[in-house]
Amino acid sequence: MKTPFRKLLIANRGEIAVRIIRACQELNLPVALAASEADMNSPAARLADEVICVGPGPASESYLRQDKIVAAGREVGADAIHPGYGFLSENADFAEASEEAGITFVGPPSSVIRLLGDKIRAKNLMAESGVPVMPGYTGENQADDHLLLEAENIGMPVLIKASAGGGGRGMRVVREIDQFLPELAEARREAVAAFGDARVLLEKYVERSRHIEVQIFGDSHGNVVHLFERECSIQRRHQKIIEESPSPVLTPEVRQQITSAAVTAGRAAGYQNAGTVEFLFDESLSGDHKFYFLEVNTRLQVEHPVTEMLTGIDLVKLQLKVASGEPIGLEQSQIGATGHALEVRIYAEDPARQFLPSIGDLACWVEPQGPWIRVDSGIKAGGEVSPYYDPMLAKLIVRGENRSDTIHRMISALKQFHVLGVTTNIGYLLDIVSDEVFQSGQISTQFLAERFADWKNPTEPPVEVLIAAALASMERTATPSRGAKSPTKSTDNPWSDASGWRLLAGTKS
Repeated sequence: MKTPFRKLLIANRGEIAVRIIRACQELNLPVALAASEADMNSPAARLADEVICVGPGPASESYLRQDKIVAAGREVGADAIHPGYGFLSENADFAEASEEAGITFVGPPSSVIRLLGDKIRAKNLMAESGVPVMPGYTGENQADDHLLLEAENIGMPVLIKASAGGGGRGMRVVREIDQFLPELAEARREAVAAFGDARVLLEKYVERSRHIEVQIFGDSHGNVVHLFERECSIQRRHQKIIEESPSPVLTPEVRQQITSAAVTAGRAAGYQNAGTVEFLFDESLSGDHKFYFLEVNTRLQVEHPVTEMLTGIDLVKLQLKVASGEPIGLEQSQIGATGHALEVRIYAEDPARQFLPSIGDLACWVEPQGPWIRVDSGIKAGGEVSPYYDPMLAKLIVRGENRSDTIHRMISALKQFHVLGVTTNIGYLLDIVSDEVFQSGQISTQFLAERFADWKNPTEPPVEVLIAAALASMERTATPSRGAKSPTKSTDNPWSDASGWRLLAGTKS
């Protein structure tokens, strides 16, 4: 596969920037990286052909400044911009600014992002197109008293959702009607602060549901296909931390229904490039309507490697192909999926302390190895975990012949993943995938709240890892830099201590 682009600007960081760079290297496509001052020496920066600084460390002064990103694209001569995920990836204004600058935005057209980013308009469009939607209210009357009346008609519990929301912001579950107005006020405040839009919609809230999404791809020639589903029910605070495919709950008949509904949704929106149609799945329901449309994520997903592992299709390369104006080139019958894949997200955070982010230098970073293992990371030993960005460090993906085989491989891989210098959620993830309920597949979006609310970390790093970290630290501090006459003194390195300390001092031989 060749691409007509001359140069791609990546407007992102970390593991997704590394992931995109590697795809471009295989296509022989030059890459420029837009990086903050904090990321100028990151693994992604070292891999890129060119790096341009777009501002200080805080994202609000760099990665979220669309004027700086577009200007950087012009300066390096890029004719395409890949936004990755997060930051500006679903920002219709940024996509439009890129288009106006003559730079191809690797994603849906700005008009499609704008349409699907408005949850009220999107849900109404889906209902008109025959896609099952959750009962609720998506009307224009946003007066508090009217919304209260609609909530009473829907019946408790009710979910309040920001129309322009995402990532759980502007979202509130109301179980008692007398709490509706206070929760509505909080949801509006969050929505305005995060999205500048106070509008909300209401939906009937299902206490024990599953979160299932379908990967779709569309092109400018009117083709829309799906690449099967991913189960994303293991979530904390509405954020996914474990994803897998195929979903252990879908029968072949329901899989056909939900993937067909996703393709219908894509066609209704005139969708182009990579996207994900998200559904709420309720096992307690009978008949054809076990699932309901939630939203469309108009970008590449964090969990896209799960789909790649099963289908053998490189989604980033396909994004670039479609962005260049070419058709997808695959009929639905040509897309298959074999085996089972599972992804976990490695975060620098402490699950035992309310997921408090952890920052600092990585003294040790040891990734698991194996033919059935994939690690997408954007950091190495000696690197810094800064306070400016999302604390996700890497994604660990494994593949097996079936779900049981894949889970056991994931357990083995997590035991081989060692990080020192910051606290991570590796032990937490290991306990989750080892849990008998998780292994049975009888999960829901309430799984973590029900089974891991009081989780404590019972493990300490293996002594081998501590020794490896100590040796690595000593090597970094004791080895002189090129051209230096002597090692740099470090109080962390006993070999450079000049205080009179001696090895085995005071011992008898």
